Amino acid sequence: MSSSGNGPRRALIAYLVIAAVAIGVGTWMLTPEYDLPIYQPSELNPALVDPSVLGHEDHRILPFTLLNQQGDTVQEHDVAGQVLVVDFFFTRCATICPMLTSNMKRVQDRFLEDDRVRLMSHSVTPVADSVPVLSSCAEAHGVEADRWWLLTGGKEEIYRLARKSYFAALDEGDGGFQDFVHTENMVLVDTLGRLRGFYDGTDVDEVNGLVRDLIFLLDP
Repeated sequence: MSSSGNGPRRALIAYLVIAAVAIGVGTWMLTPEYDLPIYQPSELNPALVDPSVLGHEDHRILPFTLLNQQGDTVQEHDVAGQVLVVDFFFTRCATICPMLTSNMKRVQDRFLEDDRVRLMSHSVTPVADSVPVLSSCAEAHGVEADRWWLLTGGKEEIYRLARKSYFAALDEGDGGFQDFVHTENMVLVDTLGRLRGFYDGTDVDEVNGLVRDLIFLLDP
């Protein structure tokens, strides 16, 4: 076979390879780099932020002392270096909480073997949600204590965390007898205790976004 046609063929192949590389490089250069914001109180909806912390910068989650469903006392140092997914619920809730719990279970199962991840669900009716009640709830919903804590403790402590640490609740209050938090928010916290995302925990698409962002924080 004559080799006279090989030259144009090789030139065409080389052109196509160069064009493909150029398109790939151009697409890479034009695609924004994926990143997550670090939320400060001043950047959030003011209705979410307690006025006492509105001017704070370099916000980190506050210290806490709570009980999990196993009756263990847990504090902020127990989650040091972990990425956190945080929400607020109560076991007798029949509206948004079942959806929140179902979606938290999805997140738990996705990261079940990853010790870098910790899920924390805080009861907003801690007097009713004692350790035995939370233990029964955990068993009923497939909660694995190695990955997911259901938390109870002092009401003022939990409400302080909702309003001054995670900024998860729109309503105001001081954790008193008549005070009540009811929120669908899930909050993503990085390994340094910084707030990196807020998601509607009743919305499957938003929870999928949380999973994506969590993976990014684990492997940026």
